[in-house]
Amino acid sequence: MRQASNSVASLAPAIDLKLRLTLRVATLAAVCFIAVAAYALFDSDRIAKAKASRIAEIVARDLSLQQSQAQWLSVSINATPDLQGIAALMEPGLCIAYRDNAGAFRQGVCSGAPADEMAAPETFAALYRVIFRPGEPVSMPVLVAGSPRGRAVATFDVAAQIGQSWREVSHLLAIMAFALAGLCLAVYAALARALRPTQAIQVGLKRLAANDLSARLPCFDLAELSAISGVFNTLAERLQAALAERNALTRKLIEVQDEERLHLARELHDEFGQSLTAIAAQAASAAHTAERECPPLYEECRGISRTTAGLMETLRGALVRLRPPDVEELGLTVSLESLVASWNGFEKGRTRFEIAVTGEADDLPPGVSASLYRIAQEAITNAAKHAQARCVQLRLDAGDADIVLTVEDDGEAAPASLTPNSGMGLLGMQERVASLGGTLQFERREACGARLVARIPAMRVEA
Repeated sequence: MRQASNSVASLAPAIDLKLRLTLRVATLAAVCFIAVAAYALFDSDRIAKAKASRIAEIVARDLSLQQSQAQWLSVSINATPDLQGIAALMEPGLCIAYRDNAGAFRQGVCSGAPADEMAAPETFAALYRVIFRPGEPVSMPVLVAGSPRGRAVATFDVAAQIGQSWREVSHLLAIMAFALAGLCLAVYAALARALRPTQAIQVGLKRLAANDLSARLPCFDLAELSAISGVFNTLAERLQAALAERNALTRKLIEVQDEERLHLARELHDEFGQSLTAIAAQAASAAHTAERECPPLYEECRGISRTTAGLMETLRGALVRLRPPDVEELGLTVSLESLVASWNGFEKGRTRFEIAVTGEADDLPPGVSASLYRIAQEAITNAAKHAQARCVQLRLDAGDADIVLTVEDDGEAAPASLTPNSGMGLLGMQERVASLGGTLQFERREACGARLVARIPAMRVEA
């Protein structure tokens, strides 16, 4: 399950860094705006209750004054006071009333809601009622000579208060929405400008992944990106130096191997070649003697001669593979044609070897020609020995940009020989190609046969 979740996570599309940061900033700004809107609601409710309390206090003072005047003028204090004079101070949606000491309603005045009052949505109205409980009356005692004569009550209409709060909050939210959109655009533009150097970093990484170790990054204004640039350049320089050292060591190793092969070829030629020649001469002499003096031994002596001839033929093939012709003198084209001809003669029709050369293959440096010859020789040897092929094709294309050597067969290779790392021969070809700054590809076709492609940059070869 964990592996499945990891694979699903790895297949999830990546989100752009600018978009991700912009969304986070927008989320934080939206939370702040919502907090501001909530504060505005609470402040609106506080202001409404403060207004109601102040109006109730004003009404109580006015009623106290009216009753005091009625007492001075010997008017019955039970006469209903006049609230019309205070109605001019009232705000829309506010109601004032006078209740006596028994709580009986004596008089009340209400001001209507504004004509442009917006109706609040039901959800907002229900939420507002639950949180703030609007419409609660605010009362103040009416005192006459220190004695209570009733209470002045001030109340905001619930629908008017909710509508006014909705009008203020909706205007605030509209302003915040435009501000949030502008903030997102500004943040995205700023991030796009600040993260523009990451495109250069991405290009440099792609070049480095494509084995272009000459890629370098410039210095950036941001300290973090500048640090990445320094690490990248240092890593590229070290990789370039390490690759150059590796190629130099590989070329030295190949030279040592070639010298060892030449030494081994001389030893085989001088020691085994002379010994086989001597054995062949002695077997011929013995056969001549046996033919005259002991005829039953004649066929055995002839058998020794045939075995010696087979060993000498095998030795000559091994010497050709160990000590190739002088490519510098003969040229790469003639050397490869001679190689193909020798294999055609050795196989005697069991496997057909073909060659095609295009371009100026004989103008290459000696070291490159020798390496290409060795790669072709090893590839043909592997195809002839392990693939059981009916036809092996060798193609060399010496173009202006690249030098491409292709060896293709129609045989059936063993499973162990399907990968370039499965044998020392293929590993040696890889080392030779890598020392020349090229690439080696090996692929196995589903139907039958295999193909090996060695590609070497021509510019590096000429240098």
